Amino acid sequence: MMFRYILALGLIILGAVLVLANIGIIDFQIDEYWGLIIPLVIMLLGLKLFIDEFKYKGGSWIFGSLLVIFGSLLLLGELGIIEFTFSDIVKLWPLLIIYVGYSIIKPGRRHKTFVSEKDDKEKKFYDKKVRRLSVGDHEFKQPNWKVEPMNLWTAAGSYYIDFTKAFIPEKEIPITINSWAGDVQILLPEHVAFRIDASVKAGEIKIIDQTADGVINHSIFYESVDYDIADRKLDITVKLKAGSIRVDTV
Repeated sequence: MMFRYILALGLIILGAVLVLANIGIIDFQIDEYWGLIIPLVIMLLGLKLFIDEFKYKGGSWIFGSLLVIFGSLLLLGELGIIEFTFSDIVKLWPLLIIYVGYSIIKPGRRHKTFVSEKDDKEKKFYDKKVRRLSVGDHEFKQPNWKVEPMNLWTAAGSYYIDFTKAFIPEKEIPITINSWAGDVQILLPEHVAFRIDASVKAGEIKIIDQTADGVINHSIFYESVDYDIADRKLDITVKLKAGSIRVDTV
């Protein structure tokens, strides 16, 4: 909201200055200031992305901080303090190493998401677990752990999810797992309805009695017979670039 006000105020001021310049009241040549305006716009956009990330509004601290740094260096270059131009953005590639390193040790975050249920006019919050750019193994097997909507993403690593030890609320719960490389093993209780859409670019898939391996770009879709009528059910999506997916019931 604050960014919108700043942007609106900036446009209003710029428009007013241009009008006054066009009618000869003030002397203002916009061409002389583009070198300052563009870096400031880049910095503001980066700041918005950075802030939105921590306010859970879909921003990105990585791209946000990159734009802030890039815009700041452009501004300093325009002011003659340092030598830096648009083409020098390639010199910032070591920032990618810093981002990956930080993301590896960065803990998983819990995002508050606002939803409304069809059978309840009151709006409720649920926690949505999200992991980004992480590397390592993740396990969900604590006794009576609560199953909530999850969107899990790793660059490389394995997942072991034991739903037989979990508390599963009576509703449809979406769970998404994305990974470049790794193994995913899921254990489900027989009395819980579920469907799973599993795909892997290179590797193997085994879901109950269905198997796919030895080929590239294959997938398996499985849905329990009582899924549509069940009150308690899991909607699982697993996508891997390379690795294996295994789902069993007990």
